[in-house]
Amino acid sequence: MADRRLQVFYTVAKLLSFTKAAETLHMTQPAVTFQVRQLEEHFNTRLFDRTHNRVTLTEAGRKSYEYAEEIFELYSEMENSIKELTGDVSGVLTLGASTTIAEYMLPSLLSGFTKQYPDIQLRLKVSNTEGIVSMIENSMIDLGIVEGPVTNKNLLVEECRKDSLVVIVPKDHELSSKSSISMDELLHYPFISREEGSGTREVIMDYVAAQGLDRNNLNLSLELGSPESVKGAVEAGMGVSIVSNVTIEKELKLDSLYKIDLSPALERPFSFVRQRQKFRLHAMEQLLDYARGYCSP
Repeated sequence: MADRRLQVFYTVAKLLSFTKAAETLHMTQPAVTFQVRQLEEHFNTRLFDRTHNRVTLTEAGRKSYEYAEEIFELYSEMENSIKELTGDVSGVLTLGASTTIAEYMLPSLLSGFTKQYPDIQLRLKVSNTEGIVSMIENSMIDLGIVEGPVTNKNLLVEECRKDSLVVIVPKDHELSSKSSISMDELLHYPFISREEGSGTREVIMDYVAAQGLDRNNLNLSLELGSPESVKGAVEAGMGVSIVSNVTIEKELKLDSLYKIDLSPALERPFSFVRQRQKFRLHAMEQLLDYARGYCSP
């Protein structure tokens, strides 16, 4: 409904990147450039300076951005109000989830939601916690669900549920006779870790420090990019690891891995992350309400 040229300009101005704007809008970069040039021709002035591979707003661009922000906020308020009056729940929402949540939590959550609200189209982007937070900050997704700490105080963070992390070892490992283990004991064994930027890795490193231990003493043998690859490496006898309890249900049933509780216990929250917007689409409200019900014990 709003002017397409203005929508494209606003996205480029917010991200200060034609490439990121094209990805966010599901357009080609030439198409984004064309829409911005159309708006510049309409105003008969440049809205961006493009120098040394950097994109910055001109004075006219900054003024246009301020008005565009007001326009889209009013448009969002109008759309939300009308849909509440008519009872219409539809639209497109783009979600982002960190790897563990996307693989082990979202399928059951989203299957129930889509059955209840078939007219809401959901899109999903998967990354580690750091990547999801960056997408929220740059307005590339509407809602993020992450498993690690979020340090940006300008974002709204709402805890969904607690997740327990446990040690996993191969079935025939010398530690498989133990029911619990301290981090100090675990330092003596090759450790398989998630990659930098992973929420699971950050939580583990914070836990190591909280036990008064030097995180540099963790005997890192492998860094892998997903829970499945970590479990596979542990099963192959390449080391031990710490993973979310929700990721190992199948392996415990198959008796291919052995679980050991950490002492003291290690928990972390699964959390919703979003921008502090005054108005949100009715579809977003419904998704949040449904998800809160899913999160409740």
